[in-house]
Amino acid sequence: MRQEKNKNHRLYNFFRSVKNQFLFSVITISSTALLCSPLANTQNYHLVSYILLFVVSLLSTFLAIGPVLLSSTLSALIWNYFFIPPHYTFHIDKTEDILIFALFFTIALVNGILTTRIRRQEQLAREREKRTNVLFQLTKELSKSSGTEEVIQVALSKIKEYFSFQTLFVLQDGNNILKSSGQLQQEKKLNKEEYKVAEWVFTHKSPAGAYTQHFGQCKYTFYPLIGNRINPGVVAIEQMHEMPKEYRYFWGTFTAQISNALEREFLGELAQKVRFLDESDRLYKTLFNSISHELRIPVATIMGAADTILNSSESENIRLALSKEIFTASLRLNRIIENLLNISRIESGHISIRLDWCDINDLINKVTEDLQNELQPFNFITHVNENMPLVKIDFGLMEQVLYNLLFNATQYTPEGQNIKLDVNYLNNNLLIDIVNDGSVLTTTELKNIFNKFYRAEKSKTGGLGLGLSIVKGFIDAHNGTITANNTNNKEVRFQIEIPSEKPDIINL
Repeated sequence: MRQEKNKNHRLYNFFRSVKNQFLFSVITISSTALLCSPLANTQNYHLVSYILLFVVSLLSTFLAIGPVLLSSTLSALIWNYFFIPPHYTFHIDKTEDILIFALFFTIALVNGILTTRIRRQEQLAREREKRTNVLFQLTKELSKSSGTEEVIQVALSKIKEYFSFQTLFVLQDGNNILKSSGQLQQEKKLNKEEYKVAEWVFTHKSPAGAYTQHFGQCKYTFYPLIGNRINPGVVAIEQMHEMPKEYRYFWGTFTAQISNALEREFLGELAQKVRFLDESDRLYKTLFNSISHELRIPVATIMGAADTILNSSESENIRLALSKEIFTASLRLNRIIENLLNISRIESGHISIRLDWCDINDLINKVTEDLQNELQPFNFITHVNENMPLVKIDFGLMEQVLYNLLFNATQYTPEGQNIKLDVNYLNNNLLIDIVNDGSVLTTTELKNIFNKFYRAEKSKTGGLGLGLSIVKGFIDAHNGTITANNTNNKEVRFQIEIPSEKPDIINL
């Protein structure tokens, strides 16, 4: 199979040379005349003209116009010299032979020329179809690409496949400044002179380099990548010979498709940056307004109470009450700072979870003790499975999770209503349910409740809207899940599920 392929390849290379085509046409016509030599001295010499005409028609199907004209002329001369009486002379006695010779010569020429043109038109049609298919495949691959890296990868692959060029993309950085090296081709870099040529092409939007009118000494040929709104950069190709004229238009269309794809990615990246900046600005304003409001209240409380203590001679009971106010305001400030630090850790991905065996009762007791004052106006009900094993969790993170959920419940539950905490262990999972009576959430609130800075419409004044987003971040760090839903249209239930293996009591 390989030998046959190599044979066909050598044959193809042979016929690509015009010199070889001329030689082949001479040998073919001569060989045909030699085979027909027995008919020279018979009355059937006219048959030879048909045979030669057939051979000329056959040659015109795969030879160039020059060799075809040569074969037509040579066949006419050979038929005249060797076959038309008198033999071995170009003189023709009979008028009918003169007419047949003239017709033969004319038909051979016209037939050869027309057949060659038809073949040329067919080749052009096939070439156009091939190029159309190439552009279709390129457009299809580029449309599926996501990101500048993938677009360049597709472009490099297709250029190498259809043009066999060594290619280098030099793209701008978003500020109309070209990068000095191509993406995905870090081993290829432009020297200072080549980089100046690339900048000239990018600025003037005109080709330059090898085989062009500008900077012809450069080994690369640089073409601008021109978009409708943004010019992505420059493409540099290294070619051994000047690109044929018929390929230049195709190359221009090829690079235009690549330019459009790169421009699409550039505009997408710019739009994403704009959205990011808008979101950052919105979050900054929200955070600034919330923090300024939240800080003002406890700071004012501390300053007022401290000023009263320092500048008045109130009774010991009043001084004690003011000290408690200062302490409460300090706790509130500390909670705000902790929430900000926690949300920063979550967003930066710097949460280091430290799993250890813990008694869930210790966790509940610690949190309820810290929230003793907040839980006092409510009917707080705790239920822990009596067969509850030790669970493997990060005690510090889960303390903040439980603290934020219970504190959140105190903010949205009417006084005197139930706040229930239920803890179970099932199928190697720690299950925690927190239910508060007397309030339900809307569909919009359920959808956005774990988002940063989101606060329900019925929420009390105060709070940054970070507590539940911190809860979700810490639960995610445990590879767990948390959901919120309404039950019986009068309760809000938060359900936590965290994977935790059962402890090996022997090894503990």
